[in-house]
Amino acid sequence: MIQNAADHPLHRMVNPRSVALFGASNNFASMGTSILHSLLHMGYEGRVYPVHRTEETVQGLTAYKRVEDLPEAPDLAVIVLPTRVVAETLEACGKKGIRSAVVVTAGFREVGEEGAAREAELVRIAEKYGVRFIGPNCIGVTNPHAKLNTTFLPFEARPGFVGMASQSGSFVTQMFDYLDQYGMGFSSAFSVGNSADTDLVDCLEYLAAEEHTKVIALYMEGIPRGREFLSLAREVVQKKPVVALYVGGSEAGRRASLSHTGTLAGPDRLYSGVFRQAGVIRAKNVTELFDFCWALGSAPVPRGNRVAIQTHSGGPGAAAADACSRNGLAVPPLSPESLEKLAPLVPPTASVNNPVDVTFSKNPQDFFDKLPDILLSDPGVDMCLCYCLVPDDMAARHIRSLGLSPEEAAEKSREWAAAMADAVADTAAKHEKPFFGFTFRRLSEVFCQRLIARGVPVFPGPERAVRAMWALCEYHRLREKILSSGR
Repeated sequence: MIQNAADHPLHRMVNPRSVALFGASNNFASMGTSILHSLLHMGYEGRVYPVHRTEETVQGLTAYKRVEDLPEAPDLAVIVLPTRVVAETLEACGKKGIRSAVVVTAGFREVGEEGAAREAELVRIAEKYGVRFIGPNCIGVTNPHAKLNTTFLPFEARPGFVGMASQSGSFVTQMFDYLDQYGMGFSSAFSVGNSADTDLVDCLEYLAAEEHTKVIALYMEGIPRGREFLSLAREVVQKKPVVALYVGGSEAGRRASLSHTGTLAGPDRLYSGVFRQAGVIRAKNVTELFDFCWALGSAPVPRGNRVAIQTHSGGPGAAAADACSRNGLAVPPLSPESLEKLAPLVPPTASVNNPVDVTFSKNPQDFFDKLPDILLSDPGVDMCLCYCLVPDDMAARHIRSLGLSPEEAAEKSREWAAAMADAVADTAAKHEKPFFGFTFRRLSEVFCQRLIARGVPVFPGPERAVRAMWALCEYHRLREKILSSGR
């Protein structure tokens, strides 16, 4: 496994100094034009060369009729052309000295024997000229840290810490906004398509060394190079968490995978066993895939599986406790010392049996400042799960009763909610124990948004929060097992 990402052939693909784009035109309806717009919209700072046989300019940029006419050999070629001319275009790129390519065009192995022969020709050409390429039949690659987006959807999010390698382009390009609402984003993301030249194993190796990547997400319809994947993954998880969503284990999933990317899937139980051996956390669905990444990329290492639950509503607390029990997390009684510290802070109606349910507090500062500190200080508590109920409008209503205008009250309310969230985040950071929140209200409310901005995950509902906590514990358990085995 390489240690320096710059030494990997995929580094130049997602950090190109120049890009040649085949398929962009002055037709706004074409995919190539959409990709060009995405690249420019992202603020890409390198040189962009549209190649078009008839147009003098493409979307305001000077166009070149042939690859040979380009003033340099660009670091990356993006090919969105009819299937019949892709091979000759890749060969022209190779002759020019271009060594990285993204082949978006479909119509290869996934459509049958004739397509497979066309794909084999691409591989032959690439090997002849030393070209590494992603695809065919893919969406593209993105690296927000380098302002690179070669997908057809614009990037309206922030750079992040999730490295993605996917056999579906949708789980790259259509996840930009989804991740952003949780304060996450991609470090680099690869849509590998048919994986004719570059596959998930190659991407896994690169992302393991890539400095912005804290956790690696894999969407899989089949494992290429199974032994290499298992060996590499066992090395990678000692350094970074890997989360995988595999969809080829059912009969319907197997058929869909074959027609989608031409991938031959394997039995579900086999893949679960491979993931366990490799230390890879398996997600059940797309939501879990990114929930797990959020937890693994944000939270400190848990010392165990013991959870303290903090709430001011009995039902959500009970639901959280039940979810913990069903997912192998303990909800132990608190220590006598913790109970003694809690006594003056909670009303007579409160329950401190864990969940700690204060029912109602006249001093919210106690709930969001002092209670988390007591719970996280308990030596029998490894993690804390907090029910987050801080409605924006409730605080503003109380503040308006003091004679402030609606605008002033709203501003003071936002400041107060942000201060409460900061108190929670500061306490969690001080103890270096995982602290997770959940709510049934909008994540867009100030308190939740501030926690998320401070690196504290807040999930919609207790079940998602608990599953993410389970993934955090499971990863570190499997990692320690691999480390102790000496491999």
